[in-house]
Amino acid sequence: MAKFIPVDVFDLVIFGGAGDLAMRKLLPALYHRDRDCQLPADCRIISLGRSTIDRGEFLQRVGDSLRSRLAASEYSEEMWQAFSQRLQYIQTDALSPDQWQNLAKALQGHENRIRVFYLATAPRLFGPIARGLQQNNLVNEDVRIVLEKPLGTDYDSAREINDQVGQCFPENRIFRIDHYLGKETVQNLLALRFANSLFEPLWNRGNIDHVQITVAEDLGVGGRIEFYDQVGALRDMVQNHMMQLLCLTAMEPPSNRNHGAVRDEKMKVLRALRPIRSEDVKHFTVRGQYQAGAINGEAVPGYHDELGNQNSLTETFVALKLQIDNWRWSNVPFYLRSGKRLKKKYSEIVIQFQKVPHSIFPELTDAPGPNRLTLRLQPDEGVRLSLMSKEPGPGGFDLRPVSLDLSFEHAFGTGYPDAYERLLMEVIRGDPALFMRRDEVEFAWRWIDDIIDGWTKTGQQVEDYVAGTWGPTGASLLLDRDGRRWHSD
Repeated sequence: MAKFIPVDVFDLVIFGGAGDLAMRKLLPALYHRDRDCQLPADCRIISLGRSTIDRGEFLQRVGDSLRSRLAASEYSEEMWQAFSQRLQYIQTDALSPDQWQNLAKALQGHENRIRVFYLATAPRLFGPIARGLQQNNLVNEDVRIVLEKPLGTDYDSAREINDQVGQCFPENRIFRIDHYLGKETVQNLLALRFANSLFEPLWNRGNIDHVQITVAEDLGVGGRIEFYDQVGALRDMVQNHMMQLLCLTAMEPPSNRNHGAVRDEKMKVLRALRPIRSEDVKHFTVRGQYQAGAINGEAVPGYHDELGNQNSLTETFVALKLQIDNWRWSNVPFYLRSGKRLKKKYSEIVIQFQKVPHSIFPELTDAPGPNRLTLRLQPDEGVRLSLMSKEPGPGGFDLRPVSLDLSFEHAFGTGYPDAYERLLMEVIRGDPALFMRRDEVEFAWRWIDDIIDGWTKTGQQVEDYVAGTWGPTGASLLLDRDGRRWHSD
């Protein structure tokens, strides 16, 4: 395990602190950091919510959540009692000016601490909350604000939110979070590319046939259905998570690991993306929506059933073929897909190298298969390199693919922090390297808006797919037309 970098004493204020994200991700992440002795003794975690509950009931909810979500080896009653001493709960409505004094009073006397305001709320509240913090004199040079995704629903709304928050906070203290950037494999993508002389010379159009990025989920929309039906898979997953993975995979080597240098190279990728407009959407995009089926042998309902038997054109699956118009990636397609209720849950980046130019094994029916580098983001984060090898034994000369596997947990003999653990500590340290800059977010939305506009103008429908499969037929045809197929375990 890497060394922990100490942090100064801080107050972390979570707007939406009794909500789903806080209970599932933020508070468990902070519990883990406290368990590993990374939180200073005097730091406080202040949760704000509209629920009319007292601190005792709030602590009961947090404790129940931790006990239900953490493994037995991770939870101890003694550790929970120590962690709970850091927690406060303040019932407040951020849109009610008279209720801001509750927070101001809680922070009074701690002005020289680092302050982090985490907005685990609907995006429409980001601007009003930022203004409320400024108007109540809660903003100073050691204050950071964290914005959860989605940052708007299109370019115009994202720009409006950025303008509103930017009027109250400078850019270097605005942290736009995308938890995929905190995953260990995403971090290792930089190490793999830029710390190993083996791969970087091969990372271009001369050696790579194509790239696939998959984020597959076996769960349905669940309790998010009201929100999800207004958003869909393209806005929910591609605009943020998958575009960030694309940028890190395709970017040029930065001059150093400074956040400005890395973000500049990501922006160059976004600018080089070929637009997908109305005349292109039917050739380069696929929309799907899951129907009733079975996951792991259990029957699951379709999207319309979960929506209350209402008709909807919202996509729960999307597949795209992208082109990056620059020297490194000219004519190398990038295929992206993401969906709900697929066969299994996993996220990965697959770098498919080109086939050998000439086979010296004429007795083989098939030419040796191409090498493949797979970066698994979840589950079981790690890296796998597929090579061709001779099968042992006398007489024949048969080839088959074998894999060199690196599981991070097995290789380093320990588990590794959840993405939110890393990201929260980076906010407290004031390092924005793992967060999105304003221009990244807005440019990605512009590119996505072209696709949505094309779907609207052409009336492109969603294709049905049975839950428990790999998505609609159109997704397979997207690659079949190029003589390729999806890599699915």
